[in-house]
Amino acid sequence: MPIKKSKNILIAIVVVILLLAVFILPKFYFKYFANNIKVNEKTYLYVPTGATFQQLKDSIAKGDFLKRPEYFFSLATDRELQTKFKSGKYAILPGMTNRALTNMLIAGNQEPVDISFRNVRLKGNFAKLMSKKLEFDSAALMNLLDSSQFVGEYGFTKDNVYTMFIPNSYEMFWNTSAKDFFQRMNKEYKTFWNPERLKKAEELKMTPQQVTVLASIVDAEALADKEMPTIAGLYLNRLRRGIKLEADPTVIFANNDFTIRRVLNRHLTKESPYNTYRNFGLPPGPIMMPSINAIDATLNPEKHNYIYMCAKEDFSGYHNFASTLSEHLVNARKFQAALNQRNIKK
Repeated sequence: MPIKKSKNILIAIVVVILLLAVFILPKFYFKYFANNIKVNEKTYLYVPTGATFQQLKDSIAKGDFLKRPEYFFSLATDRELQTKFKSGKYAILPGMTNRALTNMLIAGNQEPVDISFRNVRLKGNFAKLMSKKLEFDSAALMNLLDSSQFVGEYGFTKDNVYTMFIPNSYEMFWNTSAKDFFQRMNKEYKTFWNPERLKKAEELKMTPQQVTVLASIVDAEALADKEMPTIAGLYLNRLRRGIKLEADPTVIFANNDFTIRRVLNRHLTKESPYNTYRNFGLPPGPIMMPSINAIDATLNPEKHNYIYMCAKEDFSGYHNFASTLSEHLVNARKFQAALNQRNIKK
């Protein structure tokens, strides 16, 4: 009798082990340790700020990257992911397990976004570009840039705040807010304007904002970077002598018509603080986002006596420079004749 009882116990143990092996262990394996990603290349999961757990589930369903969603959500429930997940942009990699995925969402281990911008002409265009790379919409950033009170706290006006954005490449998280983005750019601005650059601006008797405004005109005029110091020197000569800048790019900006290829007298009459044919000194803000090369060229201008410039008649993008009006008129007639020859009327 004891032998039979022992045999029954052994059989029961074997049956339990078999049941575990057949039904329990595979579920445990698939839940914790198995690759649950069916895509073969990196994809992304976007979790908006303030998202509910249902929105997270909807984003995962839309991404369609899980082999067995039920195992992921079973583990998610066990780990209380409903209240612990964080917003952000998450990299979903081939071979990831449910455990790795839940760890990532709970810890908020996002993949940074590369943010690069160069020579964006208008604030509105810049806001739209950033909204395509980060979570906030363009209106959120524009509301900050157009708030005199907000930008005033950082030492800018609505007109010159665009001088704060230094074109470069940066890393930040996708769910960075518009305000946090602004503050990050302000930090980069202060880093860029190091003691050496500030000293050079002071020697020119200009603020960093004024240097950048002038650099935007220099950048708009120069096709080749090597001409930038010459052009900067020319405009600085005009400023020092109290001569209007009379820069064609400012007229184009004032007319808000960037298709203009030939500036005509009717364009020059445009009433605008940006029209340097009608106003003395610098415009109130930049006419574009100048490159770092243009800013540094303005800080390191070429010393000469030029006060006139005109595009070369060969349309190379380079300029003829002059110190006297008579020299300039000769250059201007050459260029006007070349425009006429090519039938460029506007």
